Amino acid sequence: METFLIKALQLILSLSILVVVHEFGHYIFARMFKIRVEKFYLFFDPWFALFRYKPKNSHTEYGIGWLPLGGYVKISGMMDESMDKEQMAQPAQPWEFRSKPAWQRLLVMVAGVLFNLVLAFFIYAMVLFTWNDTYLPLKNVTQGMEFSQAAQNAGFQDGDILLRADGKELERFGVRTLIDVADANTVTVLRNGQEVALTIPETLMQNLLTDKEGFANYRVPAVVYETMEGSAAREVGLVRGDSIVGINGIATPVFADLRTILDNNRNDEVSLDYYRSGTLHTTAIRVDSAGTLGFYAMGPAQVYRTVTRTYGFFESFPAGTRMGIQTLKDYVAQFKYVFTKEGASSLGGFGAIGNLFPAQWNWQAFWMMTAFLSVILAFMNILPIPALDGGHVMFLIYEVIVRRKPNEKFMEYAQVAGMILLLGLVLYANGMDVIRAIFK
Repeated sequence: METFLIKALQLILSLSILVVVHEFGHYIFARMFKIRVEKFYLFFDPWFALFRYKPKNSHTEYGIGWLPLGGYVKISGMMDESMDKEQMAQPAQPWEFRSKPAWQRLLVMVAGVLFNLVLAFFIYAMVLFTWNDTYLPLKNVTQGMEFSQAAQNAGFQDGDILLRADGKELERFGVRTLIDVADANTVTVLRNGQEVALTIPETLMQNLLTDKEGFANYRVPAVVYETMEGSAAREVGLVRGDSIVGINGIATPVFADLRTILDNNRNDEVSLDYYRSGTLHTTAIRVDSAGTLGFYAMGPAQVYRTVTRTYGFFESFPAGTRMGIQTLKDYVAQFKYVFTKEGASSLGGFGAIGNLFPAQWNWQAFWMMTAFLSVILAFMNILPIPALDGGHVMFLIYEVIVRRKPNEKFMEYAQVAGMILLLGLVLYANGMDVIRAIFK
């Protein structure tokens, strides 16, 4: 329950920041062009609001709704999700959105997206400045990777060290690496000390999405980080840094090998070989009913040599911008898979997004995820779908080109259709969360 609350709180705080910044973009540009903003709300307020405030001599009501699915600004004279047909039926007023030149209306609509991108660049910059950029180069993972079945079907083998994709060096493991591998014709790996070129099938990404097992994980030796209280590992005296290399005389060079052997020896006493300070030791130890010894193993960043890039205050801004742009490119590259059967089945709603946050509060992880979501929000909002900013932009571009506004009745129908489409997507994505929770 505590884990759920921590993740939920992070999700709500992150989305609140993104929504306020996004809507502030629309608000500030509307005010720049002397367009009235009637409401500025965090969350939606059907029937009632948790908080509302309207300053004296102001046309804007500020508030917090009770439905935490986003937020909005209601701009005078604009056909939006409020579907205020009564206002739109009245003669246009000089302070209304519809009375302004197309270029001003266009800037008002793209401002939310622009502000989300700028926010992401700024957050990435401050994360780099505050915590630096520490990563594990793939070439330093001397034990290579453990690959999923779909990846093995494509020719990868456990222990392969990823080197290049179509000649491009694969520097670190992450989304960009997966995209480079999936889009490549040839991937070069280091296998048993020899470089091997693998021909990558075009269906690799679809196969990965179908199997839902991911692409690969780091292979790491079984090195003790911490033993659990009352565990067999603590009883026999294992301490941090002990490297387990064998069970019953069978070598366990990596943690996956150890896990397999222990799983086959549940509730049995086994002989454990481990190195401590360069000296080999052997001891008898009992495997518990879960197939474990009761210790936490060191992670890849603790076992292998990492690299840290530091950034000064002014250096962090171009670096943060580059990171934001690369994140956007990576997300756009993945977006095409949404329109496949495998991609559609992988969609998730608020539950899936919430699970991206860590179970313990970590400010670096929180801000990195907030920046990532800000990039996603910017991209999704600029899609040419009525009811989204991109839909308004599409109609405004049409107006600029043909020099006349689209028919207002058509705009109304398009807005309704867009809202139905978005509602359907929200219901589908969150429904997939529920299904996965039930059948996991």
